[in-house]
Amino acid sequence: MPTPSHLKNDPRYFDFRAARRVPESHAWPGLHDHPVVDGGAPGPDAVPVVDLGAVDPAAAVARAAEQWGAFLLTGHGVPAELLARVEDRIATMFALPADDKMRAVRGPGDACGYGSPPISSFFSKCMWSEGYTFSPANLRADLRKLWPKAGDDYTSFCDVMEEFHKHMRALADKLLELFLMALGLTDEQVGAVEAERRIAETMTATMHLNWYPRCPDPRRALGLIAHTDSGFFTFVLQSLVPGLQLFRHSPDRWVGVPAVPGAFVVNVGDLFHILTNGRFHSVYHRAVVNRDLDRISLGYFLGPPPHAKVAPLREAVPPGRTPAYRAVTWPEYMGVRKKAFTTGASALKMVALAAATELELDDAGADPAVVHQQLLVSS
Repeated sequence: MPTPSHLKNDPRYFDFRAARRVPESHAWPGLHDHPVVDGGAPGPDAVPVVDLGAVDPAAAVARAAEQWGAFLLTGHGVPAELLARVEDRIATMFALPADDKMRAVRGPGDACGYGSPPISSFFSKCMWSEGYTFSPANLRADLRKLWPKAGDDYTSFCDVMEEFHKHMRALADKLLELFLMALGLTDEQVGAVEAERRIAETMTATMHLNWYPRCPDPRRALGLIAHTDSGFFTFVLQSLVPGLQLFRHSPDRWVGVPAVPGAFVVNVGDLFHILTNGRFHSVYHRAVVNRDLDRISLGYFLGPPPHAKVAPLREAVPPGRTPAYRAVTWPEYMGVRKKAFTTGASALKMVALAAATELELDDAGADPAVVHQQLLVSS
């Protein structure tokens, strides 16, 4: 379907299907500064797998969150046929005509709607992807931007996403409890933390849908720039076309996450890094694109309500030590993160307390080298 003439000069829209080459606007330098290894092969770079049906999943969560900041989650109980319907509905949405999608384009400062990844505003280069962000709490109202007259496609999309959200919100509560147990808390302590902090009760969810079109020159393009998630933790549902990569040190390399049918990728976010005093560290990750195949993914992001202060749990601070991070709200942290993107600093180090040791901050997972690389490509 050709691009409508009135959109050809609209900087907010790029017709990926019509592209026969990667234009300079979408060409990223420095993409191959580090090797890429297969995270699905046996060995030290095999992405850890946590099976919720296993005998002691908390121990597996602790190892993965401490060593990787991410893991593949299986045995979660979300029906495979529902995941297939979710993927199908996402593909149908991104296949809508350009005019329909542009009706829902995100404006400056908007959190929800259609467009390039929200993080793209920090960079001069464009990413090889389209996205749509919405709040499950306002799903039907948000989606009327795409389908103003409602109709069968609208109803089907909303019904599937609401069913998915119901399963995922219950899974998020289960995983949160498992994370707390992985810190070494007893059932009684987990209950006391929830009574004091009300983390599960107040946790909010956001869904971000991604479409990574096939690309004529994937070595020059990038679906999603390297970053950490800002909230507590994220479930990523990805199609069977691999593309997600995790950054690891010693030596520096990218680890390709295998596309495992029915599995979620779980990423630890910056605010959970703070909540656990850096014991469970957030993970840098990026998405690459494919020459022959489209890729679809869905990020289900969990975080605190805007007014809630996030500070290290007492139980996560070793005896005789002080918290490594000060208390911040999510909006406050996003302001710090924006400054970090534009200066090349580490957002986590910017909210660290002076008493925190350099070792604690190094173990925090912040990667100045990657951040500086981001700064270079945005200048």
